[in-house]
Amino acid sequence: QVQLVESGGGLVQAGDSLRLSCAASGRTFSSYHMGWFRQAPGKGREFVGTIRWSTGSTNYADSVKGRFTISRDYAKNTVYLQMDSLKPEDTAAYYCAASLGYSGSSSSGFDYWGQGTQVTVSS
Repeated sequence: QVQLVESGGGLVQAGDSLRLSCAASGRTFSSYHMGWFRQAPGKGREFVGTIRWSTGSTNYADSVKGRFTISRDYAKNTVYLQMDSLKPEDTAAYYCAASLGYSGSSSSGFDYWGQGTQVTVSS
C-alpha cells in the first residue's frame, strides 16, 4: 500500500525559507511522478510542481517558479520541496501526491496523497 507522509511545515515570516519532506513507501517509485499541491482556506487545491522520480526533471507553477525547488533522494525514498523567499500568499496546507503515468498539473491525475502539512507565512 502506497503511503506518503509529509513533514516540515510550520510558522515562518515573509522572506524566510522552509523545506518540506514527503516520505514515500509501499512501492518502487522509480516510474512515478511526484507532485506538490497546496490548498489555502476556502480555495481549491493548487498545483505547485512535479518531479519525475527517474530523471529528476521538474515542472513548476508560475507563482512559485524561481522560489521553490523540488528534489528527490533515491536512498531515502523522499521528495523535498524547498521554499525560499516565502510570501504570505504561500500560506496553505501542502500536499504530496504520486502518479504512475500522469505528469501534469491537475490534482485529479494523481493517485495517492499524503495527509498534508500546514505552512503559515506571516507578514
